[in-house]
Amino acid sequence: MKTRVIKIGDRVIGGGNPILIQSMCNTKTEDVAATVAQIRRLEELGCDIIRVAVPTMEAAQAVREIKRQIGIPLVCDIHFDYRLAIASIESGADKIRINPGNIGDASRVAAVVAAAKNAGIPIRVGVNSGSLEKDLIAKYGGVTAEGLVESALMKVRELEKLSFENIVISIKSSDVRLCVEAHERIAEQTDYPLHVGIIEAGTVWAGNIKSAIGLGILLNEGIGDTIRVSLTGSPEEEVRSAKRILKTLGLRKGGVELVSCPTCGRTKIDLIGLAEAAERMVQKYDDLDIKVAVMGCVVNGPGEAREADLGIAGGDGEGLLFKKGEILRKMPESELLPALEAEIVKLRNERAAE
Repeated sequence: MKTRVIKIGDRVIGGGNPILIQSMCNTKTEDVAATVAQIRRLEELGCDIIRVAVPTMEAAQAVREIKRQIGIPLVCDIHFDYRLAIASIESGADKIRINPGNIGDASRVAAVVAAAKNAGIPIRVGVNSGSLEKDLIAKYGGVTAEGLVESALMKVRELEKLSFENIVISIKSSDVRLCVEAHERIAEQTDYPLHVGIIEAGTVWAGNIKSAIGLGILLNEGIGDTIRVSLTGSPEEEVRSAKRILKTLGLRKGGVELVSCPTCGRTKIDLIGLAEAAERMVQKYDDLDIKVAVMGCVVNGPGEAREADLGIAGGDGEGLLFKKGEILRKMPESELLPALEAEIVKLRNERAAE
């Protein structure tokens, strides 16, 4: 879906621009050192935009120093106290996230909008299924996609009445089907960029499944301009998962794609351990856009993974190293992973010299 372009710091979303990955720090924002350290790790992993909670005035004031030490746009998340939103803007926030419904009366919303307008930064507004207004729940007989959309658009209209259109919308639910339907409906009714995610998705294991399904459906339909994979886990896991979702859908290039076969009765090596070690190893080569295969047997391995740039296939205490389906050499099982990494480095050097 074609949406309008919104600028967040030195990045842009909407208008067909690349979909950007977001995460949120789980450090205390007041702890500048810890927050900066986490953001830098997330930057290295591929996070494009980072959000921090601002529950206190000390946190709002810490934003200035955090901003000075990081390289990606900073979003401040504010609830209830409009003064924290204004203070965050004054400290240099690149975007703020508010819920106009809990920030105070109309005059307080207007004060926040005026500050954002003066600073030239966007406001993200929206609704989560857990905070849907009671009158809309009564109107639609429960939490529904129609209610979520109506609630979000009411908040947008509130800002538009103040002549403010530098807006990003989020409309989230932990129910994947409900979330998908709500996004499909709102995409038909507005051209503001959408921040997409499955809220309260769960642990790293369960949350990844829910997020991959929900985000996969929406992104494949062309809905979503920036995403967050919300996990009960480290923000680093959120970024890794978001990158994998985008790469799987062909929406982001770069980094090594690892493919591996399931185990079966023919497997005579520690395929699971080898694949997991290879997955950790290839993360060091995020500048490459290649496919690497880890296969369980030498009978079918190179043939099944013919499209892989490089790969290894196990035998009985030994295995094969192959390139584009062609066998390079045979070696003991213990040498497979080091040999694979050496070929990855060789390929990177060859490409750098081109």
